[in-house]
Amino acid sequence: MTNKLRILLIEDDMIEVMKLNRTISSSQLPHDVIEVKNGEEALEFLKSNQSLPDIILLDLNMPKMNGIEFLNILKKDEILRYLPTIILTTSANQRDILACYEAGIAGYIIKPLKYEDYVVKLKSLLDYWCLNELIKG
Repeated sequence: MTNKLRILLIEDDMIEVMKLNRTISSSQLPHDVIEVKNGEEALEFLKSNQSLPDIILLDLNMPKMNGIEFLNILKKDEILRYLPTIILTTSANQRDILACYEAGIAGYIIKPLKYEDYVVKLKSLLDYWCLNELIKG
């Protein structure tokens, strides 16, 4: 039995949002996805007193506040710093990868070009987080 994850997706590209939702749906995964377009919207959501997500999937290249800026704010918060944050991006830049791990991410996934490869990576990622003991808040 797969645990149901509450996922906060921080992504400004609607095609990527649709791809993630399609993957979850076609794989018949029970997860709930909360979609926000950038880091500012994500912080508003996280501080809105709604229940926190189990994991955060974060794109790096976004308007207003990029993913690394968001991470640095998130990791300074006494409560939010413990949310597992996984980078889901097209950037293979070693400086980006290092900066994200230094900020305290839980993983870094480069989006594959082929949809079939994307499905395999994403399903594996979500299956892994279903097995983890998560902080419920």
